[in-house]
Amino acid sequence: MIPFKDDNPIRIFPFVTIAIIVLNTIVLVMQITSPYGQQKIAFSYGAIPNFLLTFETYQPIHPLFTVFTSMFMHGGVLHLGGNMLYLWIFGNNIEDKLGHFRFIIFYILCGVIAAYSHALADPASQTPMIGASGAVAGVLGAYLLLFPHARIHTLVFFGFFVDVIRLPAVLVIGFWIVLQFINGMISKGFAGHGGVAWFAHIGGFLAGFLLIKLFLITKRNRYN
Repeated sequence: MIPFKDDNPIRIFPFVTIAIIVLNTIVLVMQITSPYGQQKIAFSYGAIPNFLLTFETYQPIHPLFTVFTSMFMHGGVLHLGGNMLYLWIFGNNIEDKLGHFRFIIFYILCGVIAAYSHALADPASQTPMIGASGAVAGVLGAYLLLFPHARIHTLVFFGFFVDVIRLPAVLVIGFWIVLQFINGMISKGFAGHGGVAWFAHIGGFLAGFLLIKLFLITKRNRYN
């Protein structure tokens, strides 16, 4: 299943969501065109689990800062495109509910929790984690709680045939998070596994699901 839009209207212009997408795109272009090479940049500014927990590092910046730099870096166009597609579909509604400033804080906080979820799941790893997936997963968690019945236009593949079906968000996002749990459990069976940071997705999703109501409460209290 590949979602590409929702039927959930918004009342504001989501310039923060758009700004995040633009910033991630600019950073990827800088990575690709850098004379140092993408691998060196990833090891310099990616979030390395072992360093996040020990603060020991050979990186040019403190490991705590890599939590923030890593969530704006990507491994390629497909990696960026998938994350930004999900952010565009679901992020504008969360920005609409929280307001621009609270949405920035919420997004970054989910990304931080996601990074440390990955680090705690694989504390000895010195493989850098890059990508907005953890922060975007937080947006998905919030969306699932707030708009479970919103209709999502989704490409569904039936063998060689493709159809567009409007599915409820609880099904689309629920299917996504179940896959993350399954793949996360499978990955734990392989020592030194690399590739996708499944537990960053899980941690970010749970953070968004649990924190969104707190952010909404603080927003209401401010205007009461």
